[in-house]
Amino acid sequence: TSTAADLSISVGAAGQTVTVTSLVGVVAAIFTPIVTSRFDRRLVLWALISLLAGSSILTALANGYAMLLAARFLLGLSLGGFWSMAPALSLRLVPVKSVPRALAIISAGVSAAFIGGGPLGAYLDSLIGWRMVFALSAGLAGVALLVLMATMPSLPSQTAPKLGTLAVLLSRPSVRLMLISVLIIISGQFTGFTYIRPFLEQVPQLGVAAITSVLLGYGVGNVIGNFAGGAVAARGVKLAIVSFALAVAALALVMTLFGASPIVAGIAVAAWGFAFGFAPVGFQSWMVRIAADHAEAANRRLTAAFLVAI
Repeated sequence: TSTAADLSISVGAAGQTVTVTSLVGVVAAIFTPIVTSRFDRRLVLWALISLLAGSSILTALANGYAMLLAARFLLGLSLGGFWSMAPALSLRLVPVKSVPRALAIISAGVSAAFIGGGPLGAYLDSLIGWRMVFALSAGLAGVALLVLMATMPSLPSQTAPKLGTLAVLLSRPSVRLMLISVLIIISGQFTGFTYIRPFLEQVPQLGVAAITSVLLGYGVGNVIGNFAGGAVAARGVKLAIVSFALAVAALALVMTLFGASPIVAGIAVAAWGFAFGFAPVGFQSWMVRIAADHAEAANRRLTAAFLVAI
């Protein structure tokens, strides 16, 4: 909201920066592994993290809407490319017996970002402004890049990804059903989630400190939901996904009808975070079960579907 006010655009227009990032991310998720197939994967990851830093710097310096959208274009390249490759590359960094732990550490990093990123960004925005928040984001990306450069071994390209694999996967009814489910359910999730902060400002009329606390509740709920979602997915991946979808639908309705109450809004947002914890583990587990023979390509399709939905 502060970005919209500073650039004299509507909150809805500012929200479209999420759309631009995701649309570009879709293309990047599908084509980055193919276009860069001849390069050492380590160099590709370094380049993608550099794009993240560059995007944050450009965002911090944005003097108008067009420049802001250009910065988010770069973020989409980084986001889609990185997440289409990183989980699969982690399998080459550890022994087979340590793969589950490696993936759990990656998930823990994402969860920690959910806990810290939203509330910390909202709080720092009130102290130093949104431009400095993005400048700090660029600094964090720079630290991550230095760590990767110092620690990541060479990862020469192996089998070149092929577009033909997409046709193979899409020929399977179970894969098509899963991707359609992602498009519908995650679209609903982010249609609401993108505008939680404006909702909290305008309906229950919460201040910055209260919004920070509510977003922290969302993050904590999300971490707990990851573990709970894993337990539910072990009994049935579709059960985890349906539970998430129904919960978000119910919580959005509760906020629409009773969200003027700060207590109701706060509890609903925390519960929303808990429910969303079911989604990644549910969809990833579903994809692994139906496309284990094309795991890397399937992960790219799943990433692209999530970004299309967003």
